[in-house]
Amino acid sequence: MTAVVVVGSGIAGLTAALHASENGCRVTVVTKGALPDTNTRWAQGGVAAVTSADDTVASHAADTMTAGAGLNDPAAVDVLVNEGPERIAELVARGVVFDRAVDGDFSRGLEAAHAVPRVLHAGGDATGAAIQAALGASVRAAGIEVREHALLRDLIVTDDRVRGIVLDGGERLDADAVILATGGAGQLYAHTTNPLGATGDGIAAALRAGAAVADLEFVQFHPTALADGIPFLVSEAVRGEGAVLIDDTGRRFAFDSHPDGELAPRDVVARANARAMTAQGGRPVRLDATALGPERLAQRFPTIDAAVRERGLDWGRDPIPVTPAAHYLMGGIVTDFDGRTTVPGLYAVGETARTGVHGANRLASNSLLEGAVFGARAGDAVAHGGVWPAFPAHDVPRLDVIPATDAGPFSRRALQELMWAEAGLEREAAGLERAAAVLAAWDDDSAPRTVEDANLLLLAAHVVAAARARTTSVGAHFRSDAESSASRREPQEVLAC
Repeated sequence: MTAVVVVGSGIAGLTAALHASENGCRVTVVTKGALPDTNTRWAQGGVAAVTSADDTVASHAADTMTAGAGLNDPAAVDVLVNEGPERIAELVARGVVFDRAVDGDFSRGLEAAHAVPRVLHAGGDATGAAIQAALGASVRAAGIEVREHALLRDLIVTDDRVRGIVLDGGERLDADAVILATGGAGQLYAHTTNPLGATGDGIAAALRAGAAVADLEFVQFHPTALADGIPFLVSEAVRGEGAVLIDDTGRRFAFDSHPDGELAPRDVVARANARAMTAQGGRPVRLDATALGPERLAQRFPTIDAAVRERGLDWGRDPIPVTPAAHYLMGGIVTDFDGRTTVPGLYAVGETARTGVHGANRLASNSLLEGAVFGARAGDAVAHGGVWPAFPAHDVPRLDVIPATDAGPFSRRALQELMWAEAGLEREAAGLERAAAVLAAWDDDSAPRTVEDANLLLLAAHVVAAARARTTSVGAHFRSDAESSASRREPQEVLAC
């Protein structure tokens, strides 16, 4: 019986675990928090898939490619959109109750850069929580072993093949295959919608094991996180329902950057917000949802409504302060369409993986779909074995030797502020070089660090190296020093790259 360790318990990891188990594997799920403590649980907007006669997979594919600035792998996109409807049916069969319209059909929302409403949601804005609960219950019911509060320290590699994992504390879990589904690395940045556990553990472990990574320069910043208290995501679906962005004067500024205004691709709206904030002395911009009214907001977005009201804000009557925040990592561990990495025995799925499906900028609500589609494929593949594929060579940006600099003492907060300032929404050569020098100095420092901080420092160096290597602007990677006077009129030129 094939022994499989799945590291991570979001939609990608639990889907992979269920498919591997249903194919006869002995599966252990390892997660560093409790089983539900994942990025998936916080996903609000929904999951995009073709479930209507008014929609087509060709349209979904075209929207995905446009949002990704054409850098997507078209074959990966075809897998995503064509297998998406089957995965939705599987989620329903596993107990996910998506919201329905009065006629009993799925209720579908419209989000930015989608041609038609195709985003399914559950509990209004609690889609991720509903999916997490259903998959967690399915894993428990299947008798799959779950190891909670167990942090991945490293992969075990013997004879150029992954043979298991080592947990923080030294415990070894041997396996025939390891599936990494540890999510992204939002904790690289001072402002993020990600939970505290998003520290890039799987990607860092894969790097140390020699796996190829790609596209780490493509970090998606969500335009609208609450700028009052601890950052809290305000879903794009709110703007899809009609909310607008305004500056201190009450002007809708997003149309200055794109003809689609608030429903332009996320990178464009996030930069528009940042620039408007700079123009008004750093004060947050405002999301005006008052046209929807208090009752509609509470009914359609109960999770967000509760979070807003906990902060003493009444968004049904007054615009609320919002700011961009790091949200999603488009790059990651290079995989094929079955989750296999460049190291035999190692698989990666979800935000941890780089399948090529997102290109330079993820289309809204494609993340949950990616987890379901490629998680299922990896779970099936690990059970069926077969010949490990040969991967084409990948150009890996070099971690150049940077002259030592007076970086000051390392701390996670210092790292996050550095990445926000120099490798955030806008980057330029001098700032990236400074970031590389500071990261190199911290790396040379022999002070003891937690596993998570070591992972963040390693990943930060690779993100900065990738951002330095890509000297043009495309998608979520925006080089201010690559702008021409024409491109400052924004973003069609950027989007066409």
